Amino acid sequence: MRAVVFEHFGEPAEVRDVPAPRPADHGVVVRVEATGLCRSDWHGWQGHDPDITLPHVPGHELAGVVEEIGAGVHDWHPGDRVTVPFVCACGTCGACAAGDQQVCERQTQPGFTHWGSFAEYVALDHADVNLVAVPDEMSFATAASLGCRFATAFRAVVQQGRVAAGEWVVVHGCGGVGLSAVMIAAAAGARVVAVDVSPGALDLARKFGAAECVDAGRTTDPAAAIRELTGGGAHLSLDALGSLVTCAASVNGLRRRGRHIQVGLLPSADGTTPVPMARAIALELELLGSHGMAAHTYPPMLELVRAGALRPDLLVTSTITLDATPDALASMGTAPGAGVTVIEPWSRGR
Repeated sequence: MRAVVFEHFGEPAEVRDVPAPRPADHGVVVRVEATGLCRSDWHGWQGHDPDITLPHVPGHELAGVVEEIGAGVHDWHPGDRVTVPFVCACGTCGACAAGDQQVCERQTQPGFTHWGSFAEYVALDHADVNLVAVPDEMSFATAASLGCRFATAFRAVVQQGRVAAGEWVVVHGCGGVGLSAVMIAAAAGARVVAVDVSPGALDLARKFGAAECVDAGRTTDPAAAIRELTGGGAHLSLDALGSLVTCAASVNGLRRRGRHIQVGLLPSADGTTPVPMARAIALELELLGSHGMAAHTYPPMLELVRAGALRPDLLVTSTITLDATPDALASMGTAPGAGVTVIEPWSRGR
């Protein structure tokens, strides 16, 4: 099969022929019809994820058709249209038993713990626990955008953030996750403030429901601007980018007893990140992480998509071929971009 492969962290990837995967007894092989290009893939390529073993094929948000099943799979068959959370749970550990598959103790992640979906085929573990049926009326491109950024944003805003109508919600970073969070919070009746350094990203945020925008590239103190705009600070604030600056601004922009959700990854040399904890103590803030979404919690999100209340399809701003992926992956370091880029592995530039 053809796949995007890199041999060394931070050095150019290339498209080449590699052996196709075989399913584990509990797993499946999926023919990849669409897969998203995510900043997490860039972090992996840079060497920020200790689970990656070289050579490596990235890619973790995907949709496609079941090609082959393992002998122990009962709920899925070849030909089924499926997507999957980026965290593939084991289904039997303590976290899974509690329904928290997104923090499974023995999780695997395509594109990180094993070869991923920047390829024509990908192997997925524990299929009966992790696969999600894709409705016939949903495109594979839309379904692929759900598996990481949209589902991650949905859990961060709705399940972890406990968004309520009328609240001020601030989203720092308007890439794929951030724009998804803007759309989801606005659909819930919140008043959304989008923060980014890119005017183009902020234009998209307005399109998807942001009531106010803050250009962090032109504002010396975004947190102060947020507190002024919201009459005291956000009720709920998300760092959807993942940087020292956006994390601190998110916490500092909260009102008393506000809620900060850290969604974006925060790589650092020593593995720690400075956070304004004095403010967290003084204002009794909640600081929470959010890590994907379990497959069994997808139905409410899918129902809102079916009803048209959520439109993840509108977030797909570009579609590229597998051959264009190495350059697109490398460019994310300097220009993360707004919206969602979807790769179609079987397309040859039609």
